Amino acid sequence: MCTHWPPCPPADRSDHDAAMVVSAHPEQGWSLLCNGTIVFDDTGELLPDGRAVAPQRGMERTAR
Repeated sequence: MCTHWPPCPPADRSDHDAAMVVSAHPEQGWSLLCNGTIVFDDTGELLPDGRAVAPQRGMERTAR
């Protein structure tokens, strides 16, 4: 899918989210990366093979 140099990391590598954005839809909360991965504003991802990556949550704060 990637036509520029250097090529973006493929979707099956751990650094796949470093690929370039080819189509951004901030009003809908998602972007399409050059390697076919869809990333969502909540940090979740949908990989080209249909697998979903859950949003990455930080440690929850507790009220004191």
